[in-house]
Amino acid sequence: MSLDVSPKLLAEAEYGDIREADFVDTVRTSLPYAYNLIASLATELTDSAGDFTDNQTPPPSEQERGQLLRALASDAIRGSLERHFGVALAFQNCHRVAAFRPGALGGETYARFTSVRAQVLNQSPEFRDC
Repeated sequence: MSLDVSPKLLAEAEYGDIREADFVDTVRTSLPYAYNLIASLATELTDSAGDFTDNQTPPPSEQERGQLLRALASDAIRGSLERHFGVALAFQNCHRVAAFRPGALGGETYARFTSVRAQVLNQSPEFRDC
């Protein structure tokens, strides 16, 4: 799944750096499911007292699952979304993404979520093909 990059943004990139806000807008329009899911997690995190919030609901279709995987598999996309929303993202399977407060990185909750044990415990047969 590729981003829908406008000719204007492509031309800017060919001549030098681009504004990250323009890149994030391209992500928003190209990967709306992923963008909106991360936006909602960031809002939930802001409204809570916890170190993180996560999504445990599978995407409604393979298209949306692909958007989420694309967003989180790209360092540039993931990093831009983290900076845009002021969160640190962690990912366990084909849909369980979590938004952490940046200060929680390296803490016990983050270490537990990203541990090998948590990865194994968060698997099931229906995730084998995702």
